[in-house]
Amino acid sequence: MSAELHAYVLLVLVGFLPNEVWRMLGLVFAHGIDESSELFAWARAVATAVLAGVIAKILVFPPGALANVSLLVRLVAIACGLGAFLLLRRSVFAAVAVGEVVLTLGVLVRD
Repeated sequence: MSAELHAYVLLVLVGFLPNEVWRMLGLVFAHGIDESSELFAWARAVATAVLAGVIAKILVFPPGALANVSLLVRLVAIACGLGAFLLLRRSVFAAVAVGEVVLTLGVLVRD
């Protein structure tokens, strides 16, 4: 086996298959669970809270190139993205697209 093929086989065995095992087990065990149950509502609330915390951390303490963007531009981009989400039938795609456009325009105008 060549070194290049060996690397791909190793990637599949170590990176892909262990993840897929857990995904398939999740499908098997979640098949009979009621989506409107309190367990799902709690899990959804925890996931939303974690996501909100990560977004807040990135907004306040931005990593990498985002650190060069002013807080005002970041806040306006978040607000515009939220507004787009609410106005455009709760479309996550629209919210992300509008937020990115506003962030990019804010950086271009301020520099």
